[in-house]
Amino acid sequence: MAKRNYLIGGSSGTGKSSVSSELRKRGYKTIEGDDELAYRGDPETGKPTDAPGFQYHIWDVDKVREIVANKEDGAAFFCGGSRNLHKFIDVFDKVYVLDVDIETLRDRLDRRTADDWDVNDSVNTTEFVLRLHATKEALPEGITINTARPINEVVDAILEGIEI
Repeated sequence: MAKRNYLIGGSSGTGKSSVSSELRKRGYKTIEGDDELAYRGDPETGKPTDAPGFQYHIWDVDKVREIVANKEDGAAFFCGGSRNLHKFIDVFDKVYVLDVDIETLRDRLDRRTADDWDVNDSVNTTEFVLRLHATKEALPEGITINTARPINEVVDAILEGIEI
């Protein structure tokens, strides 16, 4: 996909989709992981499952590696989260982790509709996401970007650290 590949991660409500949209507006290649790569499967084997729960939200490893292998663009941004990230984190040149204060996160989550959640409502309550946010469970290590500011400033902060 690109000569340089970047991961934009973060817990639910931290702004991954908004960052992806803004990057796309600015002419960058983006991959919405939750829309383009994700499915419900076992994080170790990749075998599809119908089981509910956050722990089964994974990305297609072969597809990620295939996209990265194509070097047509200068930079590409993969936006989203995956429970099998350990299977392909090595393909990224840099990882950014979006973060926000608890009050802003709670406000963003309160504005979500049922269609905004990846997994069933019994699993993805606001309290569940707030716990994940507090513990940083399932987040990769990377450069933390505060998203409690205008989206253009968030994206500017990310772009300051990339190479093309």
